Amino acid sequence: MKAIVYERTGDPSVLELVDRPVPEPAAGEVLVRMAVSGVNPTDWKSRRNSAPDLWQIPGQDGAGVVEAVGEGVDPDLIGERVWIWEAAWQRPWGTSAEYTLVPVRQVVRLGDAPFELGAALGIPFLTAHRCLTAGEFMPDTLRAGALADHTVLAQGGAGAVGNAAIQLARWADATVVATVSSAEKAQLAAAAGASHVINYREQDVVEEVRRIAPDGVHTIVEVAPARNAAADVQVLRHGGAVCVYSSEGGELTVPIGSLFALNARWQFVLVYTEPRAAKAQGVKDVAAAASQGALRVGADAGLPLHYYPLAETSAAHQAVEDSTVGKVLVTTSDA
Repeated sequence: MKAIVYERTGDPSVLELVDRPVPEPAAGEVLVRMAVSGVNPTDWKSRRNSAPDLWQIPGQDGAGVVEAVGEGVDPDLIGERVWIWEAAWQRPWGTSAEYTLVPVRQVVRLGDAPFELGAALGIPFLTAHRCLTAGEFMPDTLRAGALADHTVLAQGGAGAVGNAAIQLARWADATVVATVSSAEKAQLAAAAGASHVINYREQDVVEEVRRIAPDGVHTIVEVAPARNAAADVQVLRHGGAVCVYSSEGGELTVPIGSLFALNARWQFVLVYTEPRAAKAQGVKDVAAAASQGALRVGADAGLPLHYYPLAETSAAHQAVEDSTVGKVLVTTSDA
């Protein structure tokens, strides 16, 4: 099989296309013939900063078809179209290959949904789910109606996690306010389903959010905490939560006195290490939303798709590192 491998940390040039034998699943594992691999910021950050023990196939997310199963795994999974989450977390077998090995709990039936959607569901949507369920006023599980009468602020609504937060929150019937930096990104956030879109370069975010939600917002899905902390505090309702999933901007300073008065929560979110029960619920809820047709990808869903062949995975990594707007995908086979 063809696979992308790196054996040392560095820039995208450390990624090599190699030939490897197709592996066999061990007990509790499945072998998936990959169709599409999704590229996330953690892929390039790991490649730059975390040296593999011997070698590493990058890629946490992807979609494909189950080819074989190991001992203890239901053989009815063979032939099923599935999406994958966290394939390469503390394992060498990522999704940037024609085949990969995954623990069975990390594959989810995709049904007839496009492989592109499946490859986009893992890290962005599970991160967004955690951000939407970690606050004092937020439910532990998402479903239609779960966020009725709730207002969510998605800071950076044109990014992958921002897009996922908008789609999931709207599926759960929240009012969603999204901030963006340009007219083009405003169109993307609106296409994702945002109820209100604010261009922070042209409008006063605090004034606009308070006009929409006079009592403040229940939760904030935050991409740039260092830049937005002052505004976040001003638009947060009593008992609200700021859910931070990115370290963009460096060190964070917050007005402690104001947060005491609000009984507010700052929740830091890394999907890989979040509580196991919360992650399992996220997988369940994201799968349900996808099966109900509530989740979409593509420009008409506010998430333009950018395709690269497997041999050009280094260019795909560079695109994500350069903050390309939309979802970067690597096509791995014709599965």
